[in-house]
Amino acid sequence: MSTVDAADAKPKVKAESAFATLYNLWPYMWPTDRPDLKKRVAVALLVLVAAKVVTVLIPYTYKWATDALVTPTPGDAAAVGMAAILTVPVMLVIAYGVGRILMNVFNNLRDALFAKVGQHAVRQLAYKTFVHMHQLSLRFHLQRRTGGMSRIIERGTRGIEIIVRFTILNTIPTVIEFLLAAVIITWQFDWVYLVVIAVTVALYTWFTVKASDWRIKIRRAMNDSDTDANAKAIDSLLNFETVKYFGNEPMEARRFDGSMERYEASAIRIWTSLAWLNIGQIVIFTTGMTICMAMSAAAVLRGDQTIGDFVLINALLMQLSIPLNFIGFVYREIKQGLIDIEAMFDLLDVAPEIVDKPDAKTLVVDGATVRFDDVVFHYDADRPILKGVSFEVPAGQTIAIVGPSGAGKSTISRLLFRFYDVTGGRITIDGQDVRDVTQESLRAAIGMVPQDTVLFNDTVRYNIGYGRTEADQAEIEEAAQTAQIGEFIATLPKGYDTEVGERGLKLSGGEKQRVAIARTVLKAPPILILDEATSALDIHTEREIQAALDRVSTGRTTLVIAHRLSTVINAHEIIVLDKGMIVERGRHDELLAQDGLYASMWNRQRQAAEAIERLHEVEETDAEGFVRRVPAQQPAE
Repeated sequence: MSTVDAADAKPKVKAESAFATLYNLWPYMWPTDRPDLKKRVAVALLVLVAAKVVTVLIPYTYKWATDALVTPTPGDAAAVGMAAILTVPVMLVIAYGVGRILMNVFNNLRDALFAKVGQHAVRQLAYKTFVHMHQLSLRFHLQRRTGGMSRIIERGTRGIEIIVRFTILNTIPTVIEFLLAAVIITWQFDWVYLVVIAVTVALYTWFTVKASDWRIKIRRAMNDSDTDANAKAIDSLLNFETVKYFGNEPMEARRFDGSMERYEASAIRIWTSLAWLNIGQIVIFTTGMTICMAMSAAAVLRGDQTIGDFVLINALLMQLSIPLNFIGFVYREIKQGLIDIEAMFDLLDVAPEIVDKPDAKTLVVDGATVRFDDVVFHYDADRPILKGVSFEVPAGQTIAIVGPSGAGKSTISRLLFRFYDVTGGRITIDGQDVRDVTQESLRAAIGMVPQDTVLFNDTVRYNIGYGRTEADQAEIEEAAQTAQIGEFIATLPKGYDTEVGERGLKLSGGEKQRVAIARTVLKAPPILILDEATSALDIHTEREIQAALDRVSTGRTTLVIAHRLSTVINAHEIIVLDKGMIVERGRHDELLAQDGLYASMWNRQRQAAEAIERLHEVEETDAEGFVRRVPAQQPAE
């Protein structure tokens, strides 16, 4: 009697936790807004009952056919003829076959009726989880491993189908079939048979539950190793280039194989324990069945029962073995599903850190003046990031934020987008506190060109069109021209239908940045954030990208977070951050005249730039014979 393995990755589910999970799942199993699905469930249950009635009647046709074949006498044969005598058992055999066909038809019809209900539940919960994941804070996602989280969602959606299908399609029919068989055995035979069968079922169930709980502990280690291996694999593949840069393929392979080695050991124990579980189940059930058949055989010899009764008890017990086998299977499957779904519900229970107020209004942009008013912020209470930062970006002007690493520059953009809420002070747009408006309207008003542009593994058209999904091809092409990437796209074999690869790896850094600029141009936001948008590029590419950015930022309220000071010399105001505080502010010439932190940073960067330019110069002799150094021809990107 084989049993399918199905344990899971956590300790035992407590009863109250299991009931809570089922309670949370019930609206998806019995959707109040879908009367058509409720009707399907009701019809499926009726078909289920009909299937079980037919199932317990089938052994009777077997008994009657057996009795009909062994009871006729020679006198009967002479009187009515052999053909007439055989008609009854033949018809009973046909009835037996028809019964088995009906049983399978009803079971499959039940599954077909319920398929839509189960898949609807899977889809709705998976959709809800996906939406919820995008509502969670940036802090949550920075602390999570994408590979491990994807496995939680994958197992959770699978667990939904297991619970929905097995609670209605297997648990209920198993109970019905057992009750019907118990009534028939008591009525047809004797209460002693029922006692033997009840003890057999009790021992079978107890053994199955104990063995399954033991195996779950083993499965926990296996699933932990599986999750760890999957997370390591995804992390390594996402950082494919980094692995290659440092030649660490063997190390990555060892880390992955270490997780798989633990998985292998646990998997061996799982299959070994499954064999022992199956052996125990077979011994318990076969012992009970043998006792019942021995009692029936003795009764036949005494003349208290017929041969058909002996066949009937055997057929009933064999029929009962199927739902008995499902006791173990369903227990483990449901327990696994409960734990998987519990992990998904735990994910759904994570409250978003940033939520709209109940009375949040839509942001009304009139000029797009951005103001930071005594803003204080920390990620951890013992590590302050911003300490009373105040500045204003007037409508249509460009303000630059510069400073050494760790000064809090990028934090400013995250606060403006409201990925985090300020710890103290406030941020306003045209006088409206960003905490008082909806996140959707706030982010619709802001465009971002980040330093590390990550593109979707799709076409150039899709990535540019992501800025405004309803834009047509003409608008996409216009945005590309504004970002100075239209000519490059025209040279691609498939043009705008060219795939950019995972994270845009088929494009160069400059090309990715231009796609990001085109995407932001298409969005056409009144407020623009350039978060170190050129710091990862070479000087030649930076100048071309900066020209495109200057065009895009014209007439928009622009906040430039910069590492290279050469990109902000034309800003209306430059704010210098250091250790979370504004230490200097003014225009480029004013800050140089102060001879402070900005001037020091400027001089270091200018010296570095000059050194780089000298590396790209060549010696050339002029017409008068003098040797001079001139810039080398820059390679086309």
